[in-house]
Amino acid sequence: MNTSLKTSTPYAQTTALASNKVLRNTYILLSMTLLFSALTAGISMALNLPHPGLMITLIGYFGLLFLTTKFRNRNMGVAFVFALTGFMGYTLGPILNLYMATANGGQTVMMAMGATGAIFLGLSAYVRSSRKDFSYMGGFLMAGILVAFLAGLGAIFLDVPSLSLA
Repeated sequence: MNTSLKTSTPYAQTTALASNKVLRNTYILLSMTLLFSALTAGISMALNLPHPGLMITLIGYFGLLFLTTKFRNRNMGVAFVFALTGFMGYTLGPILNLYMATANGGQTVMMAMGATGAIFLGLSAYVRSSRKDFSYMGGFLMAGILVAFLAGLGAIFLDVPSLSLA
């Protein structure tokens, strides 16, 4: 009789339960921050608030991101996460108002929201069901987001049509 299966099963069950708890808590926090961001974007749209400008947006975003990272292991970290997502919602409101004023603007916004949600749900289901460790992609994804950010800044300051399209 193979006893190694008996001794490894409780550990595997404990690990799976801990993993499920962390994943559940992560998704709950993500859901709450997305809802808070949507609420602040809706309020910003309803009040027709002006966009704060590029410099205030960048300083606010990176400042709150720094504070979120600095306090990530403390209770204040959660407050800074909500401040960051609320600020992002506030800055998103005026942008959405611009799109809503165009022809088919509501359809464009809803399609983007639906596609984002479907892609997130699909990728989450894939990662969850495949049980692979995707942490090796962290450096690649960080480099990709930095390139996208710099391309976005380039599209603002340089008048290159293909850069705006990208």
